Amino acid sequence: MSKMKTEDEVATAVVGASGPLAVRGGGTRSVGRPVVGEVLDVSGLSGVTLYEPGALTLVAQAGTPVAEIEKTLAAENQRLAFEPYDLTGMLGTPGASTIGGVIATNASGPRRIMAGAARDFALGVRFVDGAGQVIKNGGRVMKNVTGYDLVKLMCGSWGTLGVLTEVSLKVLPGVEAVTTLVINGLDPARAVDAMSRALASPFEVSGAAWTGGQVWLRLEGFESSVAYRAGELKTLLSSFGDIVETDADWRIVRDAAPLHGAEAVWRISVKPSDGPAVIGALPDGCDAMMDWGGGLIWAGLSGGDIAAAHTGVQAAVAGLGGHATMIKGPEAVRTAVPVFQPEAPGVAALSASLRQRFDPKGILNPGLMAA
Repeated sequence: MSKMKTEDEVATAVVGASGPLAVRGGGTRSVGRPVVGEVLDVSGLSGVTLYEPGALTLVAQAGTPVAEIEKTLAAENQRLAFEPYDLTGMLGTPGASTIGGVIATNASGPRRIMAGAARDFALGVRFVDGAGQVIKNGGRVMKNVTGYDLVKLMCGSWGTLGVLTEVSLKVLPGVEAVTTLVINGLDPARAVDAMSRALASPFEVSGAAWTGGQVWLRLEGFESSVAYRAGELKTLLSSFGDIVETDADWRIVRDAAPLHGAEAVWRISVKPSDGPAVIGALPDGCDAMMDWGGGLIWAGLSGGDIAAAHTGVQAAVAGLGGHATMIKGPEAVRTAVPVFQPEAPGVAALSASLRQRFDPKGILNPGLMAA
C-alpha cells in the first residue's frame, strides 16, 4: 500500500481493506507480536498545523517526526514535558520517531515522575476507526469530559483501536538550568531508598534513576533555584556516600542506552518499593537499570532460553501487581509468547469489547497486544 498523505486517504484505505492492516508511522516502535498484514503507512501525514506559544498549544499531524516538533518548540524555548523515549537505537530501526507513535504507545520518559505521562498532555486527537469513520475527540484546552475520553483511550492503544491522524498537545516552557547529582556504589535496595527520599523532599526532582550502580537525580529550573535545591539535597542524602554534581546526558536513561546491545529487553512497571525484588528475581545474566525512582525497570538479556526468561519475568511481575513488556526480542519468540503482560479476565473482556466497538472487522494491528 502506498504512503498515505491525507486523512481521507487513510479512511478510504481502511474501508477498502480486505484483510489485516499493519499500521506504521516512522516504523521505530515495532513492539509486540509481529502483525501479518498489508502495511498502512501514515508517515506522509506530516507537519505542525497550529502552534500557539502563548497558549502552550501545538497541533500536528500524526506522522510528524518528534525531532521536527522539538525543533519547533526549542525556537520558542518550549518543550514536550513528558520526554518521550526513542527506541531507534535499541531496535536498530532507520526511521524517525513520530508524534503519532509517541501518543499511540504513551511513550513517557524520566520526567514522568514530576510532569506526567504523554497521555496527560494530549488535548485532542483525530483518528480513523476500523470501520473507516473519522472521529475527533478533545480540543486545544484542558477540560472535563463526559462519556468516552477517547484522547486517553487512544494513548497506549498501539494502533489497535484507530489510526491516529492528528494530535493536539499541551507543551511547557523550557528551563534555564539543569544539573544532576550522582551517588556511586549503591545496590538496588539502597538506590531506591535514596531516590525515594529525594522524591519525597520539597526539592522538585525531575529525574530519579539507577544505572551502572549510580543513582542519578536531576534538578531543573531557574539557576538560583537549582543551585539551592542541589545544596539541600546533598545535605539530605549525605549518608548515602559522596555526591558529585555533573552535567549528565539523560537520553542514556530515557532510551535505556546501556541495554541496546542485549538480545532481549523488557520494560517493567511496578511499585518503586518492589523494584529491588523484581531485579533480584530476573533470570541469571540479566542486566538492569531503574527509572521513575524504581517504578520503571529496563532489563536486558543475551543468550539462553529467552522465551522461558520472558515467562519468568512476567510471572514474577504479575505477583507484584505490575506488568512487563518485551520491547526487543527475536521474532520467533515474539510470535510465540504474550509480549504484553496478560490482562486479568475482567480487564481482558473490557479490552476485547473496546476493540470490537472501534474495530469491528478486527483489521487494525490484529494480535499485536492480544491473541
